Amino acid sequence: MKSLRYPAGWLPVLVVLGLAGVPALAALTQDSFLVSFFARVLIYAIAAAALNIALGFGGLVSLGHALFLGIGMYSVALPAHFGITSGWVHLAWCIGACAMVGAVTGAISLRTTGIGFIMITLAFAQMGYFVIVSLKQFGGDDGLTITGASEFFGHALSSAQAVYAASLILLVALLLWTARMRHSPFGMALRGGRQNARRVASIGLAPREYQLAAYVLSAVLCGLAGLLFANLNAYASPSTMAWTVSGELIVMVVLGGMGSVAGPLLGAVVFLGIEEVFKVLTEHWMAPFGLAILAVALLGRTGLMGWLEHFTPRAKAAREEPKP
Repeated sequence: MKSLRYPAGWLPVLVVLGLAGVPALAALTQDSFLVSFFARVLIYAIAAAALNIALGFGGLVSLGHALFLGIGMYSVALPAHFGITSGWVHLAWCIGACAMVGAVTGAISLRTTGIGFIMITLAFAQMGYFVIVSLKQFGGDDGLTITGASEFFGHALSSAQAVYAASLILLVALLLWTARMRHSPFGMALRGGRQNARRVASIGLAPREYQLAAYVLSAVLCGLAGLLFANLNAYASPSTMAWTVSGELIVMVVLGGMGSVAGPLLGAVVFLGIEEVFKVLTEHWMAPFGLAILAVALLGRTGLMGWLEHFTPRAKAAREEPKP
């Protein structure tokens, strides 16, 4: 509880509480856009938190995570196209497909490192994109309208409010789990392998196996974000698998703070929030948006969470310690 005395502890909690109050604010102001917009923020935060497991903890710079976001969306769209609206079927399809594709693509990609890994993950995402585009009977590059939302326990995710609630619950659960995983033996081995794989291997651990497990886990969680996104939009599009979407997720993770627990959440809120503000102010929003993101990034190489952690006693003591 001591960590809540400092901005790095209480600010993420405050953001979550603020997000929890959005539906009430929307009802009070009769502005349905608030729920739709912040539901999108929550879903991207889930996807960014998923990528953070591979990127922030495992050091795997993946430009292909949009593939899993798209698989999650089509895990709803394809069964619904055939009249299957059971959310459990959608969920099983999503987890199974993402785990299988993540295991295969991850095992192949991890045979390389650095720029080779980045390019192979990008290639796999593009392959997934072209496979979906080639399926003309399912809309091709026009996408596929979802006629039946996912149903769980007799309740369908057919409204923005329902998707918002499910997304908030999943995000909070994911952040709490990530906080525990970060300091677990798995998390410590994963982070150690990112810093020095040879040293981790010298004590009998297999860094590549830990990285593959993190990659598959990240793929499945990103697929769950896609499942929620499909229900929010009632539409699945192959454009979701574009490399630019993977790039946006990377920016959110880096902006918030790689390897931190709440970094992806803060990164998604700031990234999408700034984007929306500039879209309202001007139709030429991309130029000032890029400058704003650059300005935020210049706060520090460790992102927003790293900047907030400068106010903790440990960071202050490290800065004040005399250098030899």
